Amino acid sequence: MLENLIKRAAMAYYNGKPIMSDEIFDHLTTMAEEESIGYMSSYERRYKHLFPLFSLQKVISGIDSPPDWGTDDCIVTPKLDGAAVSILYGGGEMQKALTRGDGIEGLDITHNISSIVPDRIEHVGVLQITGEVVAPKTIPNARNYAAGALGLKSSKEFAERDLTFIAYGVSPYITDNYVSDMRTLADLGFETAICSDYTKFPQDGSVFRVAVNDRFDYYGYTSHHPRGAYALKRQETGVITTLQSVSWQVGKSGAVSPVAHFDPIDIEGATVSKATLHNKSIIEALNLKIGCKIEVIRAGKIIPQVLRRVD
Repeated sequence: MLENLIKRAAMAYYNGKPIMSDEIFDHLTTMAEEESIGYMSSYERRYKHLFPLFSLQKVISGIDSPPDWGTDDCIVTPKLDGAAVSILYGGGEMQKALTRGDGIEGLDITHNISSIVPDRIEHVGVLQITGEVVAPKTIPNARNYAAGALGLKSSKEFAERDLTFIAYGVSPYITDNYVSDMRTLADLGFETAICSDYTKFPQDGSVFRVAVNDRFDYYGYTSHHPRGAYALKRQETGVITTLQSVSWQVGKSGAVSPVAHFDPIDIEGATVSKATLHNKSIIEALNLKIGCKIEVIRAGKIIPQVLRRVD
């Protein structure tokens, strides 16, 4: 399919009616060449996203100040907690689906994604549609359930899972406004971030984005995130437990750090019984004593962290 799209684009270019930019054409050509090498299985191949998948600046409610966009209108959408992917369409056909990876390159998951998004869309040019693969929050560890499914080698097993793709971005822009872009994607057969509040899926905040695409681009990017959008998050609430002991561990770098051991607790389906305290000054700052009550969270939904002493 990718080779056919490249041939079609080359013919259109020579006829004076190009259907994509030179940069996109070069990217697709490189991707096709990488496919032809065949030095590893399709499940292990990493490909470059046509457009990078940036992360979002995190703003903690009541602690951090959000960016100042003056009088620019912004749109607010739920920040769904799943696995980010990009899906490349060209000539109306799905060409490639990739995991987010490091934001520059991702693993090829085309064989799986085809069961939850349209194989064909009514669009002649090239589009990279980004979004979140999510599972209902009634499923324990819904985020891990969704992320783990992307790596399944069996597309049949993937299709049997309760998963949904919800689009929240498209490049190049289709219109001059984010809401219009999302409505266009909805017309093409996708669920999008503006379609619903999606309360049945896990969420970890709200996304604020400058609505007009030219103004969004005007603010530019850091090396990690766009300046025209941010994720607003509430300060996390942890689970209370009792600190039983503190041990010391030697890290890979040779640094010695304290580890808090506490009564096992369940945080969002995961059993947690210890957390790194990083250094002695944190113990002192939190005023930790053996037998005291502590509040523990999983920072970023992954890493156990002692938030504070509560007695």
